[in-house]
Amino acid sequence: MPIRTRKDWEKKEALSIAPYASKSRESLGRKHSEESHDFRPEFQRDRERIVHSNAFRTLEYKTQIPINGTGDHVRTRLTHTIVVASLSRSLCRSLGLNEDLAEAIALARDLGHPPFGHPVEHTLDQLMQDSGGFGRRRQSLRVVEQLEIKYPEFNGLNLTHEVREGLSPLSRPDTQPSLESQAVDLADEIAHCCHDLEDALESGLIEPTALLGIELWKETESSVRKNYARLDPERTRCFVARCLADHLMEDATRSSAANLAEVAPSTAADAQTAGRRLVTFTLPMRVKIQNLRTFLSENLYHHPGVREVNQRACQVLQGLFEFYHAHPHLIAERAVLRIKKEGVSRAVCDFLSGLTDRTALQQYARHVGADGLLRELTPHRADPSALPNLHLV
Repeated sequence: MPIRTRKDWEKKEALSIAPYASKSRESLGRKHSEESHDFRPEFQRDRERIVHSNAFRTLEYKTQIPINGTGDHVRTRLTHTIVVASLSRSLCRSLGLNEDLAEAIALARDLGHPPFGHPVEHTLDQLMQDSGGFGRRRQSLRVVEQLEIKYPEFNGLNLTHEVREGLSPLSRPDTQPSLESQAVDLADEIAHCCHDLEDALESGLIEPTALLGIELWKETESSVRKNYARLDPERTRCFVARCLADHLMEDATRSSAANLAEVAPSTAADAQTAGRRLVTFTLPMRVKIQNLRTFLSENLYHHPGVREVNQRACQVLQGLFEFYHAHPHLIAERAVLRIKKEGVSRAVCDFLSGLTDRTALQQYARHVGADGLLRELTPHRADPSALPNLHLV
């Protein structure tokens, strides 16, 4: 069999995906000029650069809340990312979109996520108010454009415009994200809904009976019970979460296909200037999802036990921020130029957002102290019903 070259793959891609999908051979290119690869299309090349990055590897040790290690099945930022990438590919395959582009966006979008989850993100944003603020999407773009050190000619991964735009908008404000980026957004929403519910039930912070008033859960569980009336509680919980994900994927696929048929964009650019998102849930499903999110916000994200442990995590990051701001010489040597160019605060923020839960606790123990606080946050084996093994968004 002859070797399949990049041009062969580009021809195959153009024939197998829809006219409105993003094409590798039509990419707007990279910031730094590079020769195309002989065998790999551009978006596939991006995906592989992301997977081999330092920032991607650290996702394994970044949890949604600061209790990584309290159980073998606790979801990490890495496992969430892999699920989002998988769902994104499935949705794109059904809609005729570019799977490689969607997967690259999904794998890179949380590279800038700080340790301990979203409450810490808000803390960093507050600490950075006088220096441009902090957002994980913008930080992910910063990681792939500046902070990764892999190549002799430039900083960053030098990803294509389309992948970088999928992390944080680069185009005019009156345009929509690419269809592939929209698919990743929906996949992320599906993963969050299902993971949060499953983790909340497994941790015991939410009882199954509390979900009887939530339409999405009630509908899915009723459907499962029709065929499997005698399932044990654990198997029921897992299977309902799985069926819920499938239900949301089906709604997203059918709704998006109808939108695309109605608007009938001729090119990827046409889809971005359609005036609205085309890869969406149906309106009734959006209402159901919002009701679920409200329930989770009230009963899970603001649960006293969750709120308390998140406050402690924020204390750790704030203590580290203040310490390194006073002692910037302790940051990696390559931060020196960033300090001169962008200031101490931004260099400290870059450093802290790249830490894992474990290294953040180690740095805090070494430089700041507070033994009681560390005992509360240090990973340890415990009764899963006593600690909130959660997947916060």
